[in-house]
This record gives sequence, structure tokens and C-alpha cells, in this order.
Amino acid sequence: MKIGVGYEFIYSLPQPTPMILTVSIHYSRASDIIIPDLLTADPSVPVVGYRDGFGNWCNRLLAPAGRIRIAGSGEVRDTGIPDATVPSAQQHAVQDLPEETLVFLLGSRYCETDLLSEPAWKLFGKLRRGWELVQAICDYVHDRITFDYMRARPTRTAWEAYNERTGVCRDFAHLAIAFCRCMNIPARYCTGYLGDIGTDPPYGVPDFAAWIEVYIGGGWYIFDPRNNVARIGRVLIARGRDAADVAIVTTFGPNTLESFKIRTDELPQGSSYKWLPKNDQADRPNDVRKSITTSS
Repeated sequence: MKIGVGYEFIYSLPQPTPMILTVSIHYSRASDIIIPDLLTADPSVPVVGYRDGFGNWCNRLLAPAGRIRIAGSGEVRDTGIPDATVPSAQQHAVQDLPEETLVFLLGSRYCETDLLSEPAWKLFGKLRRGWELVQAICDYVHDRITFDYMRARPTRTAWEAYNERTGVCRDFAHLAIAFCRCMNIPARYCTGYLGDIGTDPPYGVPDFAAWIEVYIGGGWYIFDPRNNVARIGRVLIARGRDAADVAIVTTFGPNTLESFKIRTDELPQGSSYKWLPKNDQADRPNDVRKSITTSS
């Protein structure tokens, strides 16, 4: 299948403001890219790309004072196969883990392993290690946190999500990651596109999605405590220790986000289309299932 992805941010800035954007399709999907999701800015400004410490592709720019539109869209080839499920995957002893996974055992900005270690061992200490344990953690997080888009808060940590029992997909991910790390399972945060391909309506509020990857059975496997089912059509953008490492947009100065739009659609075979302006949504092909639009 083909998946169309894209984003549009419109900012109002009182002064020239440096920005870092982590919005490009991850290099692990490079062979699947049909049309690259190149970042554009209006008004046009120089954009410099670089790879961060986790290998994610980032863009830097200096936005001028006033209004700026930052957008990009592309197309990706996808197998249409749901996330892998491997119940036989076993947990590794810490001494046997590859060195590159060890950083994902440690506490981080949003994942307070020190605070959550005691409840983690009380909840999960008697379970069999490996896939069963990770799934039990995801089940618990899925059931404990109530999804509430209107109560999203960028400062909410795993410990706070555990106690407040509300949040959005990043909060589900942070709590599951923290519990996995407490149980000596490397876990990392992922952000990307995840539409409603293969699911039934009603559809949720569209946004960039967050899920997790854990290292068991000799490899990294996807788990999604927010949805808690295998899904089709994930398009990874970035990986890190938690959301602080993979912020979609980082601004270094005062700003107002006037508009925020995302698209992620399954495209009919043989068709192609680009990002459409806000007022042109009615002109989209009838066989493209839905538009994805949110406002700040």
C-alpha cells in the first residue's frame, strides 16, 4: 500500500527565532520513500539538516519575525502488515545486553525510574520475563490511563501520569517505558505517523503518535500502550529516551502556534496528491478516506 504523510505548522513570532524541527521520515524507512517529505518554509529561509545523537534527521532554521508556514508532505510504501507479535521473545539478563541498549535502561526527563521502581516490582515482579511481561505492562498502562486530549500537558511525567491516571499517547508511552526500565528491559520512545488504517470508526483526534520499542529476544519490538493492539501503517519519524529527545518542534524564543495540521492517509493505487490548503479539503479525491486537521 501507499501512505501519504504530511504536516503544516503556522507560527506567529514577535522576533527572529531559531527553531529545530524533527519531522522527517526516519532513515530506517528510506527504501520505502516514494516522494521525500522535504521541509519547506514560507517565507523562504535557509534550512540546515543534521543527525542528532540518536540518528534522527533534524532541521534547523532561523524564522523571521512575523508569520511563517512550515510544511512538508511525502509518500511511503508500506507492507500493510500489522506490528510483529512474538510471544516467545525472551528477556535478556542485563549483563548480556548490547552496550547500545544500556542507555534505555536509565531514568530520563519524563521517565522517573527511581520513583516507579517500587510499584513496578510490586505489580510485575512475579511475572515471567520477556514478551509476557511487556504485554502485562502495556495492559496495565492501557487500563490505568484514560485518554483525554483536552487534558494534554507537555510537562506531565510518567510518575504524574501514574498518579493522575489521565493523558495522551505520550503519557501512555512514558509510563510503559519507565515500568519496562524498572524491570530491566531496555525501552525507547518513538514518534511518528499512525493513521486509522485498518480500524473502525469513530476515529480519534488526529495528531503525531507515540509508541514504544523494547529490546527482547535479540531485537527491538513495537508495543503501543495507548492502542494496545497491533496496528498497520506506522511511519517512524524519530526515536529517543523520551519525548524530550524527539520534540517535533523546538523554538528558542516567544511564539504563538496558530495552526497545526497533520495528514496520514492510505492512498488509492495509481493516485497521488500533495498537501492541500485548509480551505480546499472538499476538493480531495472521494476515495481518500479522511483529512487529518487539528488546530492549536
